[in-house]
Amino acid sequence: MAPTAGLLGLTLLFGAVVGLGWEDKAGPLEDKILDVPEGTMEPYPIYQFKSTKPQVTSYRMSGNPDGKFLVSSDGWLYLERALSWSERSHYSLQIEALADSETVDGPYSVTINVIDINNHRPTFNQTEYSGMVREHRAAGLAFMRAFATDLDDPETPNAKLSYSILSQIPDVTKIPLFQIDSVTGEIATTLEGEATLKARDGVMPIGTEDWKSQDILKKKFEEYCSPVKDIPYEFNPFYTCVERSESKRMNPSDSPDYTLIIKVEDLEGKSENALSDHASVSIVVQQNLWFAPKSIRIDENHEGPYPMKIAEVQSNEIGAHYYLSQKERYPSFPFEINEEGHIFVTAALDREEKDMYILVVFARDDLDTDLEEPLEIQVVVEDLNDNKPVCEHLVSQFEVQENEEIGSLIGVLQVYDLDKEKSPNSLLRYEIVDQEPKTPSATMFLIDNFMGKIQLGNSNLQKKEVPEYHLTIKVSDKAGDPTGYSTQCSAVIRVIDINNEIPMFEKNDYGEVTTAEDTELGTTLLSVLATDADDPGTGSSKVVYHIQSGDPDHVFAIDNSETNGQHFGRLYIARPLDFETTSVYTLLIDATNPEPLVKGVEYDNRSTAVVRIQITNVNEPPEFTDDIYEVNVKENVTVGTTLIEMKAEDPEGKDIRFKLEGDERNWLAINPNTGEIKTKAGLDREEVSEYKVRVFAYEKDSPNLQTQRDVNIRLEDVNDNVPKLTATRGFVCANHPQPVILIAEDKDGPPFGQPLTFAMSKKAPNWEIRQTDGTSAKLLLKSAPKEDVTFNIPISIKDNAGLGVPQLFEVRVCNCTQLGYCYIAPAPQEWRLGLPKTIGILAGTLGGVGLLLLIVFYRIRKSDEKKKKAVAQGEGETMLQ
Repeated sequence: MAPTAGLLGLTLLFGAVVGLGWEDKAGPLEDKILDVPEGTMEPYPIYQFKSTKPQVTSYRMSGNPDGKFLVSSDGWLYLERALSWSERSHYSLQIEALADSETVDGPYSVTINVIDINNHRPTFNQTEYSGMVREHRAAGLAFMRAFATDLDDPETPNAKLSYSILSQIPDVTKIPLFQIDSVTGEIATTLEGEATLKARDGVMPIGTEDWKSQDILKKKFEEYCSPVKDIPYEFNPFYTCVERSESKRMNPSDSPDYTLIIKVEDLEGKSENALSDHASVSIVVQQNLWFAPKSIRIDENHEGPYPMKIAEVQSNEIGAHYYLSQKERYPSFPFEINEEGHIFVTAALDREEKDMYILVVFARDDLDTDLEEPLEIQVVVEDLNDNKPVCEHLVSQFEVQENEEIGSLIGVLQVYDLDKEKSPNSLLRYEIVDQEPKTPSATMFLIDNFMGKIQLGNSNLQKKEVPEYHLTIKVSDKAGDPTGYSTQCSAVIRVIDINNEIPMFEKNDYGEVTTAEDTELGTTLLSVLATDADDPGTGSSKVVYHIQSGDPDHVFAIDNSETNGQHFGRLYIARPLDFETTSVYTLLIDATNPEPLVKGVEYDNRSTAVVRIQITNVNEPPEFTDDIYEVNVKENVTVGTTLIEMKAEDPEGKDIRFKLEGDERNWLAINPNTGEIKTKAGLDREEVSEYKVRVFAYEKDSPNLQTQRDVNIRLEDVNDNVPKLTATRGFVCANHPQPVILIAEDKDGPPFGQPLTFAMSKKAPNWEIRQTDGTSAKLLLKSAPKEDVTFNIPISIKDNAGLGVPQLFEVRVCNCTQLGYCYIAPAPQEWRLGLPKTIGILAGTLGGVGLLLLIVFYRIRKSDEKKKKAVAQGEGETMLQ
């Protein structure tokens, strides 16, 4: 564009911009971030910068290496050439205001962000995919994957891809046999595919054999086509047919069982404007030898012989080793598997002990690596009729009144059978086989054949004639089948007098009973007594007591007891008393019989009694409003923060105070008036993660009346500790360098602590760090120096949240002894002694010399005395002569 034409075009463009009302695209000259969509038609006005300096005559831009932007003399920044996000996502420019070529304002940074538009369609990395899937492949378990890319911005929906299957060939059932993960592109079978996919008939590749090998193919040909004709393989039409067939089996795209047409769309496949690509997927269904047999059923107590084979499995891989385990922990596990995959039961099973086992079968290679997904096999223990019916009671006791009507229920005979419930083996049949006595009729009673309900069959009961009947009842399993088991149960039916008398209290008003509100639960307040004139020892004369009214909260209860034929009712405290809630109770107690009264007889006021319970007040301690006080707080909470407010009330409404105990670390303070607990020092989760203290609420005027509650404060971890080396020194033997193990610890817990990362915080060319695990690393010397040297290496250790500080690790590289420690030469000895030591040595020496001289003088003196004595003796002898 010629300069004149360019200026004219810009003038018209900017005039149009103003006319379109783009005044919001102008502003002061300052640092600015602007967005421009890629592919925008040029020239395109982006923004007009207006300097506040009055002397500005023009603007200048820098940092525009490819000439895509220009700035006009009146501050308009515009696009000269179209942008592409895939080429560059942002530009950094500098704009300044000039006055006669001199900068008077700026420069300012202007960042142009290129906004991606959906101008790239997704593309599969292959136009044709091939894959194999085994029969019975678990639905949802991927066996292959299709993959596509999109050159648009991955942070926008423009590059968010969605995969789908457009068609499946063949599609005989019109039910999808395959599915594709819309996000990952992984292809798997559906439930229908898991059930119906079937490999084609023919010679199938087994295990890891190389079917392209001519030797193996010839071996298989001889195996299937013996006797071998004297015809070269390459001229045998059957052999070449098999060869072609197997070649197709190894190349699914040549002869697939199924072909899928798959599609990938951007914009997550949610827009009509989404761009797309297609590919085909050729799938061959391969025979699957590794599958779980159907549920195995074994009769309990089978006679064997054992071990008895019950199933077999076979891996798709040659040389697999089979292992058997149990899904649940059973008391015994009588199953085993051999190297051929044959599964055996080793002992008889008992359904009453365990009715089903789940076996887990593994196929592994020589390195104990799983070759297949583990199989689960159900073994169901079939029930046999090996248990007799059992009477729950040696003799079942029942009662019946004289005036009962025919058909009245007397009771149910309780019998059980340990065989499988709701099966023929546990289906019981009842039959009365004997009745004693048989008067006035041999069929005084009836029994429901399948429910065991005993009913009255005759109305002529006379207690005076027959006070009780003895029944023998036969109970058979298998619904009475002759091949089943049976047992006999005994029942006694007592004929009792008709209930024509009502219980009568000894007195109908028991007066007033006074008790304190702090009386212990279970305390007996009163015993009541009513008598009944009906036949003793029967349900007609038995008396049962109830609190009929006056106690809506069930604070009191009555125990029924019998002593010497009399039925007493013990009235006791069942729930805590509270004077402030209720101070007086008026209880109405009634006495009834468990047996129904005869027609025309009704309970009246003789069967009721009244008692008044007077509760006396006790000065009780304050009561907390809650039983449990727990609070979670971060360990770096500001000192003075309120953690929890304890609330308590005094039953008598007196003033209460609070106090705190158990604050061993002196972290907390409590407001004695409000119960508000605050921090008075910094908390530290690394010292203790749960801090328990005790709070007491007590009466201001009676401090001994107090109630205690435990407060549990859980300290939540924050990243307030940096990793630290456990040792800061080490050495390396120059003649045999070994890595120095760096170990660090971080007192913070997850997710702030481990794993730790080790790195050099500054370059150390002769050293290298290799991570070992989450708490340690190896420091390696690349080449040994020629002389002993001590290095101070800066190590950066960061925790899982990236927090850390550089730390110095001192390493001495030295010559080592045979024991692997640095050799230390002996230091030169100083033979010069100080004055005290010199005087001591001199005094010792002089003392020794003096002692030696004394000994010498002593010996000389002794010798002289002996000589004088000898001379004197000689002279004497001379004189005597």
